[in-house]
Amino acid sequence: MYNEFGISDKAKELVLNAEESLKEEFKKIDDMCDMNSLKVLKAFSDNKISEVHFNSTTGYGYDDVGRDAIERVFAEVLGAEDALVRSQFISGSHALCVALFAYLRPNDIMLSITGTPYDTLHEVIGIKENKSSLKSFGVKYHEIDLIDNDFDYERIKEYITNHKVKLIEIQRSKGYSTRKSITVEKLEKIIKFIKDIDKDIIIMVDNCYCEFVGNKSPLEVGADVIVGSLIKNLGGGIAPNGAYIVGKKELVSLAGERLTLPGEGREVGPTLGINKSILQGIFMAPSVVASSLKTAVLTSKVLEDLGYRVEPHYNEERADIVQNIIFGNEQDLVLYCGGIQSASPVDSFSKPLPWDMPGYDDKVVMAAGAFTQGSSIELSCDGPVRVPFIAYQQGSLTYSYGKIAVMKAVTVLLNNDK
Repeated sequence: MYNEFGISDKAKELVLNAEESLKEEFKKIDDMCDMNSLKVLKAFSDNKISEVHFNSTTGYGYDDVGRDAIERVFAEVLGAEDALVRSQFISGSHALCVALFAYLRPNDIMLSITGTPYDTLHEVIGIKENKSSLKSFGVKYHEIDLIDNDFDYERIKEYITNHKVKLIEIQRSKGYSTRKSITVEKLEKIIKFIKDIDKDIIIMVDNCYCEFVGNKSPLEVGADVIVGSLIKNLGGGIAPNGAYIVGKKELVSLAGERLTLPGEGREVGPTLGINKSILQGIFMAPSVVASSLKTAVLTSKVLEDLGYRVEPHYNEERADIVQNIIFGNEQDLVLYCGGIQSASPVDSFSKPLPWDMPGYDDKVVMAAGAFTQGSSIELSCDGPVRVPFIAYQQGSLTYSYGKIAVMKAVTVLLNNDK
C-alpha cells in the first residue's frame, strides 16, 4: 500500500524500525494527552457548555453567551483569571501586537530576555523601521540573548536593577533560530528571579506552539499574561482563525480595549458562527498536540538515523511541537519540504520553492498543504533559506498522516542520493 503512494521500501523500513523503538517515548505522550484531556473536559463541565453556546452573533456582538463561555473555558484550562479569545485576531503575531500596544506607553521599556523575537514582530517593535511601530510611539526596547539555551541571569539582573522595565517578553518557542525552546521549569525559575527584583514588571509569554506540551501553563508558574494562536495548538486543527490573550483580569481588559475600542472593550465583537469551531478545537487539542509530538519524535529519530543533525533529539524533553532538521545545504531543505508537501491533503501537487514572504528578512521555503491557511498544527515544514539551512517541522492532525508524510519526504531525499 505504501509503495502505491510513491514511498520507497527503504524509507518505509527506516520509519517502521524507528517507530518500533519509540514505544516508551510515545507512552509518555499518551499519558500527557490523558491529563490534558481531563483538564479540558472538566472546564467544559464546570462551565456547563451546551448547544446554545454554538449560536452566532453579528454586528456589534452584544451579549454573546457563547463567546463569554469560550473565554471562561480558556481561562480555566490555562489557569488564568480571565481570557480574551477572539476571531478578530488575525494571527498570534497580531495578538502579541495588540497586547504590547495595550500595556506599553511612551518612554516605557520593553525587554526581551530570549533574544530577538520572531521576524513578524520586528516592525511591531521597531527593530525594523516602521512608522506604526512601538518605537515610533516612544517605547524603548532592549534584548538579552540566552546563554547555552538558558537565561542570562546576571545580565537580566543588572538591566532591570538599573532600568525601570515595564514589560518583559519571553518567547518560548525557538522561532527561526537554533536555540532550544523554553520549558515551563525554566520559566518558573526566571519568573521568580525577576519578581524578587521587581514585582511590578509585566511578564508576557509568547506561548505559541507550546500549549499542551506538558501539563502546566506559564500562568501557573507566575507569568502575568500569555498569548497564542488558534491556528496552532489550541485550535486543534478545527478553529479557522483567531488567537487568545489570557492572564490577569486587568491585563486582559486592557487588551480588549486595544483590540476594539476604549469604553467598549470585550463587550463587543461578533462571533459570526465560529463558536462551535473554537470549542471543538480546544476539545480536540490535547489529542492533536499528542499526534504532532509523536510525529516530531518519529521525524527526529529517522532523520538522525539518516545522518542529519536534529534538535531536539527524539528522547529529549520538549517544550513545543517544533522539530528542527539541520540539513546544511539548500537542496536537501527544499527537497524535504517538497516531500512533506506531496503528502499533504491540500495542494499536494504544488512544489515548494523559496520566496519572499511578508514579515521575513530571508526567502522562505514552506510546505503547508493545510485546510486552513497558515495552520501550523496541521503538518507543515518550512525554513528560511540561510545557513545552516534548517527545516522547522510542526504539527499533524493525526499520527498516521504524519508518519506517511515522513516516509514520503525521506523517499524524496533517498531518491536524490542515487
